[in-house]
Amino acid sequence: MKNTDELLAAVLAGDHGPRPADLVATSVFWVHHGTRLAGGNTTYLNQYVLVRLGGSFGACAFEPGEVDATICRDASGSSLDALLREGPRPLRIAALDACLSAARPHREAPEAEPVTLPAGTPETRALARDAAIAGLLDIEAGARVGLIGVVNPLVAAIRERGGDPLLCDFNLRTTQWGDPVTDDMHEVLDTADAVVATGMTLSNGSFDTVVARCRERGKPLVVYAQTGSAVARAFLGTGVTGLSAEPFPFSQFSAEPTVLYRYRSAAAR
Repeated sequence: MKNTDELLAAVLAGDHGPRPADLVATSVFWVHHGTRLAGGNTTYLNQYVLVRLGGSFGACAFEPGEVDATICRDASGSSLDALLREGPRPLRIAALDACLSAARPHREAPEAEPVTLPAGTPETRALARDAAIAGLLDIEAGARVGLIGVVNPLVAAIRERGGDPLLCDFNLRTTQWGDPVTDDMHEVLDTADAVVATGMTLSNGSFDTVVARCRERGKPLVVYAQTGSAVARAFLGTGVTGLSAEPFPFSQFSAEPTVLYRYRSAAAR
């Protein structure tokens, strides 16, 4: 699979399960929440649109103003075909994720490695989650690791693995330690020895560029995804070399043990 347009066309054609025209979104809803971890100076504001299809959910984060609450009324009960073809990009990505998740749930994928996050505080669970993500990196000490979508505990986890983070985010300018953060992902993609990118790149349309550049340079790409976790999985082995997939309900919504799923692939080809 080369890009998300190819994947979308294949799903619409029924190449990844039932044709979306024969499927109905049981519910479409959105979640808006904020988080500030203890010791941090950043309040993370996250908004998601979610599509439920049978026993699975599809999810996509979005920026303020892209989606409003009327989508819950207007899209619930719609065919997946309509959701994939119409509406704002976050809704289309969530619908695509729902189709792929329903066809092959992470919990049933034999190649997925379940990782249970411990019960506890948001800080305890965030540290465990980001250590699991960083554990997908196979790097030498001093390797430059591009991080597209900055979360402070993940910056720390990359450093603990011996990496030198190169940071990119559209909304942050520094980390809690004062590390500079660029808003130009090409500065990172053109120089990094490995890249870690959030699933939010699927929402803002930069995912295909990230995958293509890592593929061209032969550099490993790890994706950590609440947004579009099953969408990113479709690119394992064709640009994505590692994936931390966290289907809904996400870890930040519970203090109990929850599971994420890690995938590994051979080097990009």
